Amino acid sequence: MRLIKLEQPNCNPCKMVSNYLNEAGAEYETVDVTQKPEAAAQYEVMGVPVTILLNEQGEEVKRSIGFKPDELDKLVREVV
Repeated sequence: MRLIKLEQPNCNPCKMVSNYLNEAGAEYETVDVTQKPEAAAQYEVMGVPVTILLNEQGEEVKRSIGFKPDELDKLVREVV
């Protein structure tokens, strides 16, 4: 399992999610949707931040939209 976080520069909720994931010790990939709009389209992201848990085949298992610690905890437990 792996986590990806889709974000934009200067997005305060995006920074909050990053801080939360870092404090939890989670490894994750960050994707700037302004630099890679195709990633936003691929994952059907309408707003950021979005944190997505992917399985070994790269398929979405779960997602958290915005800064929601309870949801992020569930994602982190899958990868830590």
